[in-house]
Amino acid sequence: MSRADQFWRKALLFSDATINDALRNLDEVAVKIVFVIEKSGVLIGTISDGDIRRGLLKGLNLHSPIISIIHRNAVVAPANLKRPVILQMMIAKKVPQIPIVDEQGRVIGVHLWDEVALPLSRPNAMVIMAGGLGTRLRPHTYDCPKPLLEIDGKPMLEHIIDRAKLSGLRHFIIAINYLGHMIEAYFGNGNRLDVQIEYLREQGPLGTAGALGLLPFTPEMPLLVTNGDVITDVRYGELLDFHAEQTAAATMAVRLYERRHNFGVVQLNGIDVVGLEEKPIVRDYINAGIYVLEPAALNVLRRGEHCDMPTLLQNLRNRNDRVVAYPIHEPWIDVGRLDDLYMIQKNKN
Repeated sequence: MSRADQFWRKALLFSDATINDALRNLDEVAVKIVFVIEKSGVLIGTISDGDIRRGLLKGLNLHSPIISIIHRNAVVAPANLKRPVILQMMIAKKVPQIPIVDEQGRVIGVHLWDEVALPLSRPNAMVIMAGGLGTRLRPHTYDCPKPLLEIDGKPMLEHIIDRAKLSGLRHFIIAINYLGHMIEAYFGNGNRLDVQIEYLREQGPLGTAGALGLLPFTPEMPLLVTNGDVITDVRYGELLDFHAEQTAAATMAVRLYERRHNFGVVQLNGIDVVGLEEKPIVRDYINAGIYVLEPAALNVLRRGEHCDMPTLLQNLRNRNDRVVAYPIHEPWIDVGRLDDLYMIQKNKN
């Protein structure tokens, strides 16, 4: 239970209270704000320490009623408002607390800055596929696994873990094969990064999904899966929340990809020309290499059998399971070619 959940009810005062009552409330309750309510529980406004000081400077005393110092245009939030929106509201309005109200305007909770600003701790595990040969990045990968290639002074795999930690993820499972001992030697059990790291050791290449068949346990929560060469600013927590809202077996992150034809495109109906477009831009959604899977989705895998993620998702669709897309707009790059590696290394420096 959060500090806000523990104390917010103690921060309620009826409108016939005195300034002394408000001071006592602020002193005893840790949320640093008083919620002034009607007898029905409907919020009238809020009182902070600053409101009381301004009232005293105007000649009020400790026995004066609070009615004249209530801040009546308080920023409030409905119960279903998402965490990032709450954070933006706090920043925009410069308030460290926002009361939560129901449809009738009754106070039912409070958002506190020091809780909203911290990442929500998430029990989900994140599997990082890091067993590839990295053949397109040779000669750099002859004696170094691709996930250990450095970007801005640290391995790209560490960038992925650091990004996930910002969303409250602490449990990581790394699938390794090619030069996997080097990855284990670098990350160990994760203590250095204040996370828990386990390993799935592939005896041979199992594809972008096959290693999931090696999991020694059945996950109790949706599993976040990412390729070990995807560098992005995606908020993994928001992806998990989106997946939960869709009641889907799997969610695939997708990104809009635009390319321009080198030639004019002619549209035909038989031999009749019905349309001409000079070097049009074609827009498609591409697989971003990041997924969320329900535990039951792993049932389509066979232990030790090669399987790529598109095959797994298609098998889910074949049994009428729902697979949904999560469009991402954040910076994203699949570091699969030398040009990609050099570009991201240049941009990070």
